[in-house]
Amino acid sequence: MCACFRWRQEALRKIITTLAVKNEEIQSFIYSLKQMLLNVEANSTKVQEDLEAEFQSLFSLLEELKEGMLMKIKQDRASRTYELQNQLAACTRALESSEELLETANQTLQATDSNDFPQAAKQIKDGVTMAPAFRLSLKAKVSDNMSHLMVDFAQERRMLQALKFLPVPSTPVIDLAESLVADNCVTLVWRMPDEDSKIDHYVLEYRRTNFEGPPRLKEDQPWMVIEGIRQTEYTLTGLKFDMKYMNFRVKACNKAVAGEFSESVTLETPAFMFRLDASTSHQNLRVDDLSVEWDAMGGKVQDIKAREKDGKGRTASPVNSPARGVPSPKRMPSGRGGRDRFTAESYTVLGDTLIDGGEHYWEVRYEPDSKAFGVGVAYRSLGRFEQLGKTAASWCLHVNNWLQVSFTAKHANKAKVLEPPVPDCLGVHCDFHQGLLSFYNARTKQLLHTFKAKFTQPVLPAFTVWCGSFQVTTGLQVPSSVRCLQKRGSATSSSNTSLT
Repeated sequence: MCACFRWRQEALRKIITTLAVKNEEIQSFIYSLKQMLLNVEANSTKVQEDLEAEFQSLFSLLEELKEGMLMKIKQDRASRTYELQNQLAACTRALESSEELLETANQTLQATDSNDFPQAAKQIKDGVTMAPAFRLSLKAKVSDNMSHLMVDFAQERRMLQALKFLPVPSTPVIDLAESLVADNCVTLVWRMPDEDSKIDHYVLEYRRTNFEGPPRLKEDQPWMVIEGIRQTEYTLTGLKFDMKYMNFRVKACNKAVAGEFSESVTLETPAFMFRLDASTSHQNLRVDDLSVEWDAMGGKVQDIKAREKDGKGRTASPVNSPARGVPSPKRMPSGRGGRDRFTAESYTVLGDTLIDGGEHYWEVRYEPDSKAFGVGVAYRSLGRFEQLGKTAASWCLHVNNWLQVSFTAKHANKAKVLEPPVPDCLGVHCDFHQGLLSFYNARTKQLLHTFKAKFTQPVLPAFTVWCGSFQVTTGLQVPSSVRCLQKRGSATSSSNTSLT
């Protein structure tokens, strides 16, 4: 009996809970309906005021046009009246003069004194010759026809009768075939399914992601917004492709309302992304993400900091970096241990991502006052005491500002002096399968040098600096100008046959 009672109590509690939840849902819905009623009132008031303002603007324009056209009619009437009145006055005076001459001629003809007749006849003849009536044009100077000032607003009336509320713009369609990803720029092209002359502008949104396929509802990266686009295409420039893909969507807007966003699309943004592996760096190099600074007192200080961070995890580890999201399979494992750290006079640090195929490009800006700086690639097996370019396991461009200034290409302890001026920002292009390692002036894309090699194992970006600093830029695509130079075989003229 007690068990049955408890079962009924439990069942009743469930019913009460269900009712409570339902009541809460209804209350929430009631609140939503009340809020919608308030919104309807506010929004209807606003659109009514906007409508009245638009019609008032239209009335004002029509009134202004009417006043202008009436003024034109009045001016034309005054001009014609003036001309006709002047012509009428002239004709009246000519008629009066002609009637006087006619009266004089009749009197002379009836006179009986024949001696005075010749003289009187000559005077009448001269008067007729000079009479205004014979110099007067009997054609009106202006017309009384005012038909050129007539109007027909039938077409405009039909346009006014066709006035409607602004429709919601259609949803744009992104044209993937015409869109382009190149040179760290993305050109997105879209079209409207129907022609709409009321569209004022477009709004484009984009975000980075590491997930292929349709965009997910929840992403760590926010949507970036670009407004006021007037054309049906837009180019994003100067991007850093630190993730594998980008999502895009676009909507059309007229003066009053925006349409729905287009179906989101995902474009692949292939680029070489890596971090500097601080676990390989010489203890006198202070590594901060993609920046490196030489520190003469850095050895002991870094040892202490490294011990303090043990057990807390490497928050700056590229594997755990939020910018990547999904770690690269080519990324080297972190925490290689002190035995692999470069030491002695090899002030070197390596990148953390292996290059074992394809084409890759990155740039590095170094402090011009650095006493020595080098950039290139190296095998992972490069010895901890070995300097870049002095063994067969590394290739580099080296700048020396100590004692004697030099700019050289180095490999296997061989060097070639380079003639071009030393730029402060270098671009590095590695074509692994072709065995080409090219260096460029990153600003002008002038080719500085190309190594022709046969890589026997994957390579890593490698850097060295002494008494100076540098900053690496990754997430870059191979520039089109670099690809064109390689296709034209420009590298051949600058390659060093003695350095392989």
